[in-house]
Amino acid sequence: MAIVTIGLDLAKNVFQVHGVDEFGKPVLRRQLRRSDVEKFFGSQPACLVGMEACGSAHHWARQLSALGHEVRLIAPTRVKAYVQRGKKNDANDAAAIAEAVTRPHMTFVPVKTEAQQGVLMLHRTRDLLVRQRTMLINALRAHLAEFGIVAAKGRGKVADLIDGLDDADIPALARTALRQIAEQIGACDARVEALEKEILGWHKSDQTSRTLATIPGIGPITASALAASVPDPAAFDSGRKLAAWLGLVPRQNSTGGKDRLGPITKAGDSYLRRLLVIGATSVLRYARDKAPGKADWLKALLERKPARLASVALANKMARIAWSVMVRGDVYRETYPVSQTS
Repeated sequence: MAIVTIGLDLAKNVFQVHGVDEFGKPVLRRQLRRSDVEKFFGSQPACLVGMEACGSAHHWARQLSALGHEVRLIAPTRVKAYVQRGKKNDANDAAAIAEAVTRPHMTFVPVKTEAQQGVLMLHRTRDLLVRQRTMLINALRAHLAEFGIVAAKGRGKVADLIDGLDDADIPALARTALRQIAEQIGACDARVEALEKEILGWHKSDQTSRTLATIPGIGPITASALAASVPDPAAFDSGRKLAAWLGLVPRQNSTGGKDRLGPITKAGDSYLRRLLVIGATSVLRYARDKAPGKADWLKALLERKPARLASVALANKMARIAWSVMVRGDVYRETYPVSQTS
């Protein structure tokens, strides 16, 4: 029987293949070495290939698509429901992927290009360096506090601590150690700035990223991350689907006709979700100062709900607007309600 669907379980060296025919009957189970994957799929007639969206998945999706296959990437959490209980191994994982990829309700992860993966790597590296810089700053503050030297909150105040190290009344050995931390902070600053210049350059060269940056609360960093992470906005039926993919919609626990909404699901890309919430928080700071007729929805929400909840709700709305902007390919235009005249 001809193979119409293949579930491919990715690994570092040994890949597991599970092929089924048009009736869903298994007709192929075998292992492949990394060097044999392209040769095997090159000899197979074009078929549907499912893979988990994990490390190297986008690379293999591009390779197999070039061979004429239709490749779909599935979030690992979606595949888990199809794995037989008590039988966790590569063969059963591949079988679960082959089953999940054919489900009509299944959602898939868009395949990214090399350029999109490259700019996302800039984002991940920048995020790593920012976290390392925060750790170094906290260490510097904590060590100096042991000698009674403190500074006001904020990263900008750390420069005062570093500048005062030579004159600080601390042991020479402590000063030597703290100088090392200060140098690492300076190195992180320089590297983060260099990465941000690269991200900004890509943002200026990408039409979708520039269009997204017209949305209030979305700057070049968030816009470039969104543009690279969502290569095909048409993969989502609506803006709400994109917001759900980012984990910005309430978790539902409804039964018996009663709707119960809890906190947001926090599913999907935590980095994108964090960028949107940070951008929404910056918008909240100025919401109350806007002229009459602007941000009425946000002002009304702030009167009823805490600021943090309002910022998450606004991030949800920003994600929906971003989907609309990407689908239309047009810049964001703020609309106002038509005034009622007597």
